[in-house]
Amino acid sequence: MIELLQYDFFTNALLAALLASISCGIIGSYIVARRMVFIGGGITHASFGGIGIAYFLGINPMFGAAVFAVLSAMGINWFTNRGNLRQDSSIAIWWSLGMAVGIIFIALTPGYAPNLMSFLFGSILTVSGTDLLFMGVISTITALAFLLFFKTIMIISFDEEFAKARNMPVKTFDYLLIILSALAIVASIRVSGVILVLSLLTLPQATANIFTRKFQYISIASIIIGFVAMLSGLITSYYTNLPSGATIILILTLFFALGKIIASLHSLFKNKS
Repeated sequence: MIELLQYDFFTNALLAALLASISCGIIGSYIVARRMVFIGGGITHASFGGIGIAYFLGINPMFGAAVFAVLSAMGINWFTNRGNLRQDSSIAIWWSLGMAVGIIFIALTPGYAPNLMSFLFGSILTVSGTDLLFMGVISTITALAFLLFFKTIMIISFDEEFAKARNMPVKTFDYLLIILSALAIVASIRVSGVILVLSLLTLPQATANIFTRKFQYISIASIIIGFVAMLSGLITSYYTNLPSGATIILILTLFFALGKIIASLHSLFKNKS
């Protein structure tokens, strides 16, 4: 471990793992609590459209992904609330539109088609200083938003009708949190890619939820579980030459399975006693 810290790429990857675990741990807990996992999947895949457009225009793909993800998140909300469209249909429209737009613009890009493996499946070992800055800003904004408005977010998340009766700004927070979710997803694309990033928003939370039901504890535990899994995945992928994103998700899945086994054994021994 000390030997690996001598390399700049590994230090950047370590910082990226920490920042991604913070943003995904918090936002993922909110998404799971609101049962919005499918929305996360829609935003994730829709962001690929922004990556394709950015390549075509010759700008930073992460910037394109962020813009397209935010527009998709707001579009899903608008279609659902104002367009008299079922939420799953709205998600499917933006999901397929984003993927189609990305593929078309990449095909239109002059010269050789860019290598998109790092965006589809993640490449945490290639995280740049610009990526870290973006992730740091998103993680800070997300953490501050939940610290400052925690009570309001909890009421809206678990009892929206009560929040409306109390004249709370439900719509404002709804759009704010969906935008933060979109940005957190884009910030984590470098870690696990478009295809796998949804796992960072659900597996740590599902593992934490085995042992606690309180939102704040789930968030904190998700951050820790996510970081430990990313660190383990980094070391494993470095020495085995396996894809880092897939390795991290595999370890997260193993953590979840281990949590289920521990909980089952605890329940078994408790019943016997």
